[in-house]
Amino acid sequence: MASKSMVNMFIDETSSEVLDELYRVSKEYTKNKSESQKVIKNLIKIAVKIGVLYRHNRFSHEELVLAEDFKNKLHNGAMTAISFYEVEFTYEKEVLPEILTECKNLLLRLVDKHLTPKSHGRIQHVFNHFSNQEMLGQLYDPKGSMRPHLQKICQGMNKLIDDGKL
Repeated sequence: MASKSMVNMFIDETSSEVLDELYRVSKEYTKNKSESQKVIKNLIKIAVKIGVLYRHNRFSHEELVLAEDFKNKLHNGAMTAISFYEVEFTYEKEVLPEILTECKNLLLRLVDKHLTPKSHGRIQHVFNHFSNQEMLGQLYDPKGSMRPHLQKICQGMNKLIDDGKL
């Protein structure tokens, strides 16, 4: 990605590697480099904005409960995604999109009073893009061309989980 040096200022190496693989998956699926760059750019912008809000104690107690719910749902989603990869023939096409939709809704509620409608649109864009059942089906196809990307994404998510970051 063109702005990888900027990303590395805010995001650790493992997260950066996962983002790179998500970009490659998106690009391979959409066949559209600019759309893939845009979705990753939106993902990074949202992550940084939420991190800034959190670090500056901008969330109320109720919002922090939502943040914890989001964190738990995202963690469970990552564990599910890894499990689908590690245990053959367990992938269910409805499960990950449902988890991602729940994450999106929690996140939108969390930032409702803090971010602009444009940022809300970015959240919608990212989650809608990565919860696409057809793209996920190709990603989880055991004989598909995206399998190496899925392996690297799962390795990265495992490391982030082990490090307590996901």
